[in-house]
Amino acid sequence: MRIGVVFPQTEIGGHVRDVRAYAEAADGLGYSHVAAYDHVLGADPAVHSPWNGPYDVHTTFHEPFVLFGYLAAVTALEMVTNIIILPQRQTALVAKQAAEVDLLTDGRFRLGVGLGWNAVEYQALGKRFTDRGRRSEEQIALLRRLLSEQSVTFEGEHEQIVGAGISPLPVQRPIPIWLGGQSPAAYRRIGRLADGWFPQVQPGPDLDRARAIVEQAAAEAGRDPAALGLEGRARWGGDLGELVGQVEAWRGAGASHLSVNTMNAGLETVGDHIGVLARVADALGIAPTTDRG
Repeated sequence: MRIGVVFPQTEIGGHVRDVRAYAEAADGLGYSHVAAYDHVLGADPAVHSPWNGPYDVHTTFHEPFVLFGYLAAVTALEMVTNIIILPQRQTALVAKQAAEVDLLTDGRFRLGVGLGWNAVEYQALGKRFTDRGRRSEEQIALLRRLLSEQSVTFEGEHEQIVGAGISPLPVQRPIPIWLGGQSPAAYRRIGRLADGWFPQVQPGPDLDRARAIVEQAAAEAGRDPAALGLEGRARWGGDLGELVGQVEAWRGAGASHLSVNTMNAGLETVGDHIGVLARVADALGIAPTTDRG
């Protein structure tokens, strides 16, 4: 199981020195990848009242593709979008940005996509919210072609391209596309289309039920369910033993990847986040980069 980190979007702020320090520390400690969340815009609670979303206009979010272009120059980490809100973005532009990140990282990139939850954001970006699931399936099909073919002609219900393509193409052809989501419809979509998935539930009965839907949908689509990657998430809550237990639960559940998430745990500085990552790496026996054979 490959163990990475969740970039602490909401707490690391806008100082480039902190962004770089965090990523370089994660790389040096031996973590395999860095995952970043996506929100282009936040809603103003004073305008959209009552507001019950987990993020708003005051919550900091770095743009993942731009962030990864920067981090590619200072670390050897795999970059993972977890997730890009695909239906609120232009498909061809996502393909272009993904290809560029893949090139800059020499093929160390996973494109995680999902539907999101914020209708305010969709409206501001000029995209429909209500049909986002259906549109995303067409987008994924088009993404795979754009990321592997020089010239693409595609006539879909929502997407049309006639004899066009991106250049340069990525190192990985196509880039692995992983999906998020936590509904039966999302699980079926994962089984049909994804190279891997990000469960939003913990190991146990909820994960078992989700996995059953994913695997049935994969089998019905003529795909091998065992070939799908699975990335869990272990959340830091101040107890090292408890976090190690989460990691082992995901390992026992057959996860191929896991990310350590230090957000929303009362950590005040980038140094605090790095300090927790160091303790976790030591407890899990992750070898520092300089010690790798």
